[in-house]
Amino acid sequence: MRKNFAMQKLYYSISEVSKITDLEQYVLRYWETEFEQLKPAKNLAGNRIYTNKDIKLILLIKKLLRDEKYTIEGAKKILKSYLQKEDKKSGISLYREGENVSQANKSGELKLFKSDEMEKDNKKDKLKNDLKELRNFLSNLLEELE
Repeated sequence: MRKNFAMQKLYYSISEVSKITDLEQYVLRYWETEFEQLKPAKNLAGNRIYTNKDIKLILLIKKLLRDEKYTIEGAKKILKSYLQKEDKKSGISLYREGENVSQANKSGELKLFKSDEMEKDNKKDKLKNDLKELRNFLSNLLEELE
């Protein structure tokens, strides 16, 4: 059962993701060790911060393992193939910039980038979109506080 939160956030804590996905926190931590695609960033305090994309990935993993009864190895193969198809469709890679998926990024940051190098205009557009999303988030937060 998927829980519906009224306001979407930019980042979620592990406890929030646990509630959203109906999974224990230790399961989320374990899946990070098993699925190379699941690498939430960490904030300055060292706490995991999950994006909406991370949550979608977790729900997909949960579906593969719990509903469709795949083994972890089988789910890894399906997930890898699924994400490669999505990359080709969108032209955007879920891989870390300049790295293979299997290589760990020490900072834990996941960067989205176009498969052929981003131009300055694309960077400006992405920044604008990020700022708009942040503005919407802050305005929703202010509305809730009032």
